[in-house]
Amino acid sequence: MQDFLLEVGFEELPARFVNRALSQLSEAVTAKLTKERLDYGRVHEYSTPRRLALLIEDLQEEQADLVEEVKGPPLNIAQDKDGNLTKAGQGFLRSQGVEADAVIVKQFQGADYMYVKKEVPGLKTRDLLKPLLEDVLAHLHFPKNMRWGDYELRYARPLRWMIALFGDEVIPVQVGQVRAGSTTFGHRQLSSGAVMISRPGEYERIMREHYVIVDAEERRSDIWKQIQDLAAKEGAQILEDQRLLDEITNLVEYPTAFCGTFAADYLEMPAEVLITSMKEHQRYFPLYDGEGNLAAKFIGVRNGESNHLDNVIRGNEKVLAARLSDAKFFYAEDLQVDLEQNLGRLAGVVFQDKLGTMGDKVRRIQELAGKLIEQLGHVDHRETVMRTALLAKCDLVSQMVYEFPELQGIMGEKYALAQGEVPQVAAGIREHYLPRFSGDALPTTAEGTVVSLADKLDTLVGYFAVEMIPTGSQDPFALRRQAQGIVQILLQGGYDVSLSSVIGLAEEGYKDVVIGAETRQALLEFFLARLRVLLTDQGYAYDIIDAAMALGDDRLVSLLGKVRALTRIRAEDGFEDLMTGFERVANLAAKSESDYLDPSAFNQADKAFHTALGGLEQVCQGLLEEQDYLGILHALSGFRATVDRFFADVMIMDPDPAVRSNRLALLTNALGLYSLCGDLRQIVVNK
Repeated sequence: MQDFLLEVGFEELPARFVNRALSQLSEAVTAKLTKERLDYGRVHEYSTPRRLALLIEDLQEEQADLVEEVKGPPLNIAQDKDGNLTKAGQGFLRSQGVEADAVIVKQFQGADYMYVKKEVPGLKTRDLLKPLLEDVLAHLHFPKNMRWGDYELRYARPLRWMIALFGDEVIPVQVGQVRAGSTTFGHRQLSSGAVMISRPGEYERIMREHYVIVDAEERRSDIWKQIQDLAAKEGAQILEDQRLLDEITNLVEYPTAFCGTFAADYLEMPAEVLITSMKEHQRYFPLYDGEGNLAAKFIGVRNGESNHLDNVIRGNEKVLAARLSDAKFFYAEDLQVDLEQNLGRLAGVVFQDKLGTMGDKVRRIQELAGKLIEQLGHVDHRETVMRTALLAKCDLVSQMVYEFPELQGIMGEKYALAQGEVPQVAAGIREHYLPRFSGDALPTTAEGTVVSLADKLDTLVGYFAVEMIPTGSQDPFALRRQAQGIVQILLQGGYDVSLSSVIGLAEEGYKDVVIGAETRQALLEFFLARLRVLLTDQGYAYDIIDAAMALGDDRLVSLLGKVRALTRIRAEDGFEDLMTGFERVANLAAKSESDYLDPSAFNQADKAFHTALGGLEQVCQGLLEEQDYLGILHALSGFRATVDRFFADVMIMDPDPAVRSNRLALLTNALGLYSLCGDLRQIVVNK
């Protein structure tokens, strides 16, 4: 057993690429080692902005010998009646490189077949590693790639060096013009020249000596501890931000936290402006006072030691002061312009080449919002909803949002409040962008809810109409996220509206763009796919989801109610009665050609079943109006006794065509009631 080290060195990778690339590299290498029948121990994953590395402990030095049996032709084809090899038999042995004494006879599916037993000697691991690693590295993908010089290889950043050490032996892996060796490089500023790694087990220690902490989790913990210690020293509070912490971890190799300040008069601006400037543009953590108010301090992380930290702090303070000064100017200038005055400028902002300008989009959002008010039951908010729809996009042409796009909607709310708009309109302007990402908050006001739905529906219908539909993992316009947002908003608000109907309302806003029936169905299925993902993530069983969604109901609240009801009854004693009664009805109802009933052909049992069925239908329709799907399932479960009695009293497939047709029609009507909560045939029953 020997330890193995692979390090791939790059120019600085974008922080957001690092974790995914390391996982991809680790999974690919370990999968290929397993495929090659090579055992190994613990796998250590290391990463910094300049390197991806794997240290694999106790890698087997040689494959185990492989003994395998290879099936050939049937024996009666491979041999003649005297037991001599035919051409087919001889050809099989030649293809396997063995002699006749390697033949064994085994049965397969009741017939004798020729088999040969082959012994494949194991290869040395060092001979397997070179092609294995070259294949993995040639297929290492990043979200965005570049080509440099005349090389055909494409990576996110240029490849500069590699280490491939098996014990103390270098594996001569070559990718492009870079050949693996046993040297790496330390911190760009704090370490000079190449660094020799003699054995894999020395890697982490030697890199630390050259100011590189290769363990990302250790680096992350160190960063957070330093930040917390500094905040406590300043008598301030700090809020954990996992995304920012992850990003900083992948931006530095040897972290040192520092605390800086900025002029207190900048605190007169909205806190969101300062926080965005610090987090998004400078990767700083804002500090807060004991009452939770933003303080005029920040914590940054340097990629290096603590030497000359005063100079570093002054430099960072100077950069932040310049950004905040610009922001203060933009804020003051924007306040001089009423939001409504920006409407004219939206006509000069393209929404999408084939779908017009943002001015056109505002018109469509207003029209659609006016219709959705009725559908969603918010008619008492008509005035504020329409005002929100009018102003929702006006901050897009403000100087602040132009400089800080992350503040769209947020600045709209601030400007609306400063200019005398009612709080509901201001909140709606901010909320109409929600949810911005997975797990984000949803709108809480009627104004934000209606305009958010109108905005997202308009976008989805428009993009589908011009056939800009997400395929595979590609979704450049975040349409899945917008559809997911619509699904979440409708479910949270309990809005039991038909997706087809709101899609149709959104279509009416497009005068020159037509969405065909096929594309309309694709958009509906796109929404339902988002619902399926949401329900699966919440732990509902796939077959229950399939059952509820199988019969074409496109009201999300209704579908959720059915899924919940089917899930609950599955755990109850009445589930067996429900499914047994359904299966008896469904099996014979499939033979029915009509649901027409002729009461004159009823006998006493037919009449009793018909009466019971009518009573069940009346109960179920009342429960359906209340959306009490569990109540419906309980009623159907209790109907099993009636079904069993009917089957015991009569022959469904009676020789008399009129009687037989009547009874099949009764079962067809019963099947319609069993289908009120979904297609029960989709449910897997454990027997």
